[in-house]
Amino acid sequence: MTRSRVAVLRVSPETILEDTEKLLELGGVREALDVSRPTILKDNISWHFPFPGANTTPWQLEGTIRALHNAGFPDVTCVQNKTVVTNAFKGEDLNHYLPIFARYDIPVLYNFKDEDMRWIEYRPGAKMLVLDRIFPEGIRIPDYFEGRNVVHLPTMKCHIYTTTTGAMKNAFGGLLNTKRHYTHSWIHATLVDLLAIQKEIHSGIFAVMDGTTAGDGPGPRTMKPVVKNFMLASADQVAIDAVAAKMMGFDPMTIDYIRLAHEAGLGVGRPDEIDVVGSDVGSESWGFRVGDNSASRVGDLLWFGPLKSIQNLFFRTPLVNVFILGSEAYHDFYRWPMRDRRTFEKWLQTTEWGRLFALYARGESPRGAAAPDSLSSA
Repeated sequence: MTRSRVAVLRVSPETILEDTEKLLELGGVREALDVSRPTILKDNISWHFPFPGANTTPWQLEGTIRALHNAGFPDVTCVQNKTVVTNAFKGEDLNHYLPIFARYDIPVLYNFKDEDMRWIEYRPGAKMLVLDRIFPEGIRIPDYFEGRNVVHLPTMKCHIYTTTTGAMKNAFGGLLNTKRHYTHSWIHATLVDLLAIQKEIHSGIFAVMDGTTAGDGPGPRTMKPVVKNFMLASADQVAIDAVAAKMMGFDPMTIDYIRLAHEAGLGVGRPDEIDVVGSDVGSESWGFRVGDNSASRVGDLLWFGPLKSIQNLFFRTPLVNVFILGSEAYHDFYRWPMRDRRTFEKWLQTTEWGRLFALYARGESPRGAAAPDSLSSA
């Protein structure tokens, strides 16, 4: 049986674009994707504010675009989604994606805009663990996703409900609409179902994960950013999440979504069955811990605790707006201005990755990189 391969490289701000191209080659991007098909870039905006570790980084985005084009994949489009607590337009602006899209002539579509794509009923060939019961009226996906490659751009970070979050979780916002909160009590099985669907609808799947600054603590937003200087890439969404989890200090097979996907044959979750190429990360175990914040404690009560049996009253009725407002108030009007903006500004001023982020804020790229000639004329 062919072993899964995950590429891991120790990277630096000075050579990040070249490092990313090498990473994709080591990860097998040419074999993973169908060169004759268009490619979707699915970035990750966990919080529209530019909190380190929470979102796809601008160098991750630019490096992947350049590497894809140089590998022979010129037809690339970015697809954004919104959540009840994030604003895609604010996120792509504050995280400095817009100059990159313009520089490389990358179209951006939004899965919540009717003029960009339609939500159609999809009947999976694979047996679903939970999605068919959560959505008895039918599972719906964006029609634009069928028949295209997808490249996920997650970051290395903890998550209050899934322990870690990465490539598999990155499909959550793209393939499920704004009613995706219905799935939270069954989030691990949901991610497995979504990977099964991805394998049916996409012509190829690949992930490029940023761990230049990783997120420790109650992610995907309110974390402690830790500079780690790594990036990962793989065609196996289970394996890349398993390697990332192990580097963060977790046993991957104790994380339900990784274990369930491994048992379903959707990828490899056991580290001893994965070939890690590039940098030696055998001794990397960072001791990350998830912990809790005020928002997660409320969610725990309703999704996993004593109020689970009546959660439909809260999340499938207009009462859901109370929780949306509460989450927005907590994250955007308390955490960001009172605590997390200071963390961001310290990272910006005291780390090399923060200084690179500031370079992107000025509309520049590392070493003044311009779009490749072949892309400019495409």
